[in-house]
Amino acid sequence: MSACPEDENLGIAANLLYGLQHVLTMYGGIVAVPLIIGQGAGLSADEIGILITASLFAGGLATILQTMGVPFFGCRLPLVQGVSFAGVATMLAIIGSNGRAGLPAVMGGVMGASLLGLLITPVFSRVIRFFPPLVTGIVITTIGFSLIPVAARWAMGGNPAAPDFGSLSNIGLAALTLAIVLLLSKLGSAAVSRLSILLAMVIGTAVAFALGMADFSKATAAPAFALPSLFHFGWPVFDIAAVLSMFIVILVTLVETSADILAVGEIIGTRIDERRLGNGLRADMLSSIVAPVFGSFTQSAFAQNVGLIAVTGIKSRYVVAMAGVILVALGLLPVIGRVVAAVPPPVLGGAGLVLFGTVAASGIRSLAKVDYVNNMNLVIMATSLSVGMIPIVAPHFYEHFPSWFVTIFHSGISSAALTAVSLNLLFNHFTAGNSDQQSVFVAGTERILRYQDVSMLHDGDYFLGGRLYDAAGNEVKIAADHH
Repeated sequence: MSACPEDENLGIAANLLYGLQHVLTMYGGIVAVPLIIGQGAGLSADEIGILITASLFAGGLATILQTMGVPFFGCRLPLVQGVSFAGVATMLAIIGSNGRAGLPAVMGGVMGASLLGLLITPVFSRVIRFFPPLVTGIVITTIGFSLIPVAARWAMGGNPAAPDFGSLSNIGLAALTLAIVLLLSKLGSAAVSRLSILLAMVIGTAVAFALGMADFSKATAAPAFALPSLFHFGWPVFDIAAVLSMFIVILVTLVETSADILAVGEIIGTRIDERRLGNGLRADMLSSIVAPVFGSFTQSAFAQNVGLIAVTGIKSRYVVAMAGVILVALGLLPVIGRVVAAVPPPVLGGAGLVLFGTVAASGIRSLAKVDYVNNMNLVIMATSLSVGMIPIVAPHFYEHFPSWFVTIFHSGISSAALTAVSLNLLFNHFTAGNSDQQSVFVAGTERILRYQDVSMLHDGDYFLGGRLYDAAGNEVKIAADHH
């Protein structure tokens, strides 16, 4: 085994199985953005399919670059890359009423903003010292909580407009998949336990097919092989307003990717330094520059796969690199992509409840290591988690705010990250003006004993059950405190 857990190579067969598990976990997320953008642009089903295969292909290339790395690009950690959700609203705004004709401006905005993001990555890579366990724990916890609604929607059927959305059959299938995950984790061997997510998805899909809840008929309608089309929607148009609006999205993406890189490092037990963080951010930006060439959008790390690493304990970057190879293959083989797309959303939802909950649990475990005695860390944690939860529990909270503000704070992850970093700077770095007892929440948390009381203790004295005993076990009388 390698000294670094992420450098362990499990062999082709294991890499393929565990890599497929990663692909199944994030497949629904990676196709969601091109579906939304394609529908918003009024594209035909065939052209939406081109957007989807382009996103799979670009995500695979980005994943291989991030995991395997080349000089100055790639953090060489088990991070799956895919289309970022952060830019959906902004890209739809750029398209506006132009329909398909607005896509070149979207592609140009993504490329221009990503180039600017690439130029400023040295600044972001230096912020690692502002991400102590307090901040990373808050961000990891928020990542987990922000993904729970995704799992819930999957469990209900995935499509809110469908007549069976939220039906007992959908939720029952999700519950069955969840039960299979737990059962295999408890009763299976180590190998079975690590594959519990993948096996549960296969079994859940088989049950769904037997019950008529899975449809594979459309899989054979797609061509077996197709190369990605370069600039299929036209040459990019570099509109200044589009580039600037997408640059705000890129800033959010950089914050989220920084958090994901640090989260993975925390989970697998690898120290992330400034150089490694910078390499990861540069890979993100380079992938986002190249993705529009194939017809895709901004690329970033997928948070749901962080949960899969935490659940399975498989920390190898070669596993995730294999997931990248599978994604590239799916981008070249539309028929395989349609088969994977036929996995029912409730099956994904049942597995997602375990995966995403594990991310939150990992963050809570990090927060347990933080010192809360006579400082503002408890308040920082409480405030940051609350701000991060606002977009999750009240999605329309910021709808009357300026669009640039909404772009930044509509994501619970970026909201929590920015709040945690800012408050950590305010109270733990810029300490001028801090009082000894900074708020009612920390007052009295410091233990203070009078010297005259301590001076009366002897070696070997101990306190048990509200009584004081000496070294020989004899009780020492404690006088009542009279005022």
